[in-house]
Amino acid sequence: MTAYKQADIAIIGGGLGGCAAALAAAKAGRRVIMTEETDWIGGQLTSQAVPPDEHPWIEQFGCTSSYREYRSRVREYYKRNFPLTEEARSRLQFNPGSATVSRISHEPRVALAVLRDMLAPYIHSGKLTIMDRHRAVHAEREGDSVRAIHVSDEASGEISVLTAAYFLDATEEGDVLPITGTEYVTGAESAAQTGEPHALPGQADPADMQAFTWCFVVDHIEGEDHTIAKPAQYEFWKQYRADFWPDKQLSWTGLVPHTLEPIRYSLFPDGQSFSLWQYRRFIDRSQFAEGSFDSDITVVNWPQNDYWLGSIIDVSPEEREKHLENARQLSLSLLYWMQTEAPRPDGGKGYPGLRLRPDVTGTADGLAKSPYIRESRRIAAECTVVEQHLSPASRPEGKAMDYFDSVGVGCYRIDLHPSTGLRTYIDVPSLPFQIPLGSLIPVRTNNLLAACKNIGTTHITNGCYRLHPVEWNIGESAGYLAAYCIEHGIEPRAVRNDGKHLKAFQQLLVQAGIELRWPSIGAV
Repeated sequence: MTAYKQADIAIIGGGLGGCAAALAAAKAGRRVIMTEETDWIGGQLTSQAVPPDEHPWIEQFGCTSSYREYRSRVREYYKRNFPLTEEARSRLQFNPGSATVSRISHEPRVALAVLRDMLAPYIHSGKLTIMDRHRAVHAEREGDSVRAIHVSDEASGEISVLTAAYFLDATEEGDVLPITGTEYVTGAESAAQTGEPHALPGQADPADMQAFTWCFVVDHIEGEDHTIAKPAQYEFWKQYRADFWPDKQLSWTGLVPHTLEPIRYSLFPDGQSFSLWQYRRFIDRSQFAEGSFDSDITVVNWPQNDYWLGSIIDVSPEEREKHLENARQLSLSLLYWMQTEAPRPDGGKGYPGLRLRPDVTGTADGLAKSPYIRESRRIAAECTVVEQHLSPASRPEGKAMDYFDSVGVGCYRIDLHPSTGLRTYIDVPSLPFQIPLGSLIPVRTNNLLAACKNIGTTHITNGCYRLHPVEWNIGESAGYLAAYCIEHGIEPRAVRNDGKHLKAFQQLLVQAGIELRWPSIGAV
């Protein structure tokens, strides 16, 4: 049976970009349908279990007001619902996990609750319909426009045909691009193509993409044994070592990304090594009333479970499933190694008290619902961001490219994890940057917008445009753009190329709390 659903704007993908786009479009008074492949909206924050990774000024500036509202609501959620210590409750910048990588590291369940609350007024009013467990499978085109997108119910297989004036691709892997015939790029461009100092020498490699990671969540109960069954691929992963890695992948040795020097890790803080336990910790139990938690809770999104032995994009279903299963096996093997064989500072081996927390991830096995995808398909865009636009080495004046069509800002180092081309980290400075409107607009398809990590970046610049606040800003601006185009009967490309409309649209964004320019700050 086929169902037909119509909206002003159809957003395919309910990750951070999708949620921000839905929020913006609904605020603008438009009827919106948003689909999501899993049963949790929120993407990186929820189904992938990755807490926010942000720039140093995030508490003061450098993000949209709605993203700042999200962060405030997270803190309010903990302060309203949890028995915090008085010291923790008094902190304006309360960080639930006291993580080293994030100023507001928090649980996926809390992220989900906050996002649902933010979208609730529009769901209840009927402006926003969320179709979870639905995946895009087919598109209908008419000339250079998308007429409809067919989505399949993951449980029943039933098809719904979505029609809308505008479609936003907010999927984690840019899945709407191939089915709509929209031009896109994958993998590593060559230096000859982009002129980027860190681009691939020689020929481009579309299959050379950043590692993805299947995260999992654990706590630690001293004196108890929560050892999992030995994973099927454990012996392989126990012995595996990439040529560019200083030791076996299942070890306490890694690389400093920006120097490529070996670094020694430890699980728990030992005063000598970098503690992975604190790295992306969700819950620091010392901040909660005694007895609230049996243990800290942390997510394992570490160098040891980055998977780089093959891409899952634009490969056969069999190849994709093989690499997804390999990534799951790598993560489970890492856990088993830590439980049974990992060296301890006291000379012993293994931490059997490490306990998977499936309740935190909303899954049966304790692994995240979806793998953490760092690199997506990327549209062939009206404007493509290249390394020369934001590298301090290419910008002697100390400022990134000032785009005339800015629709937001972001800031992060150019941070590429090891890739499926078996290349090591690329981690170099970048200047605080803007998001050009042209990077959201495909070169040909008229009524489709990129709304997350699938914008017009390169393999290199994706490394700094892929983080949480930037994805949110991209989605929010895309949502407002689609609404503006409907209101004024104009296409996105025309908004960018018409000075009067561009100025009006940028004023609308500013009024909505979206920053278009940075104050004067340095590289990161």
